[in-house]
Amino acid sequence: MPPDPVTSAPALPPDVRALYPFASRHLPLASGHRMHYLDEGTGRPLLMLHGNPTWSFYYRHLVLGLRGRYRCVVPDHIGCGLSDKPQRWSYRIAAHTDNVCELVTRLDLRDVTLVVHDWGGPIGYLAALRLPERFRRFVVFNTAVFLLPLPKRLTMMRIPLYGPLVVRGLNGFLRAGLWTSIANPARFTPSVRAGYLFPYDSWAHRVAILRFVQEIPLERGHPNRRLLDDLERQLHLLEDRPHLVIWGLQDRVFHRGFLEGWKQRFPGAEVHAFEDASHWVVDEAPDRIVALMQAFLARTE
Repeated sequence: MPPDPVTSAPALPPDVRALYPFASRHLPLASGHRMHYLDEGTGRPLLMLHGNPTWSFYYRHLVLGLRGRYRCVVPDHIGCGLSDKPQRWSYRIAAHTDNVCELVTRLDLRDVTLVVHDWGGPIGYLAALRLPERFRRFVVFNTAVFLLPLPKRLTMMRIPLYGPLVVRGLNGFLRAGLWTSIANPARFTPSVRAGYLFPYDSWAHRVAILRFVQEIPLERGHPNRRLLDDLERQLHLLEDRPHLVIWGLQDRVFHRGFLEGWKQRFPGAEVHAFEDASHWVVDEAPDRIVALMQAFLARTE
């Protein structure tokens, strides 16, 4: 079944639509669910993968700044953004990876520059290792594809009843992130906050936020520990490909230790660290990031 070019999507509030002025597309997946994605511009493709608890709205500045020369393909993971939000789907990282691989092959994306943030990192690198002939360059924002200690406060989301109540009932994970995971509050205007909150307006629509939290390998026996160990062992296969790493240093989850981890595993990477940015670095320093990406992409053509 070919991609569905229909532009029907939930009507965004006017102030959010002004920030996100893109045509919506949908890919009917083999699972039977529809993945929403943006496909803006022409040229070599930039595949941008978001994390939790965001959606393709996170990359709006990059799409606007780069679509004049590149094809910007930006999906919403199933359960996120404007994609379907099934209540009984897997929501495992491997399943999200399957969806990304299906998107890449169905759109026949080649010479891809992978752009990742948060959970987009493991999902994207797993896809790149599965389809290495299609991926050429990598742009990395505050994420990890290897294991390091994480803040213990995340374990609170594992408490039965409490975790679902906070994450799905109160939307606490997203609302807290909009205040505690940023270093530049002035950029998060009411319209920007409304944009992030829009797709996650009910218990049912917040299913993926909770499942992504549950996918964090905090416990020693968590199955994703093996997945990330296996992923790390294969990273050397991508070491020779150009990497641009941009980091918000005030991130309390993906702390400076993770940045050092990227430097060790990809010693040839171009690295930029921003003292005045935190986890949502793309929203905090978009102009600087667009300029850095333009230079990196031109230099590695």
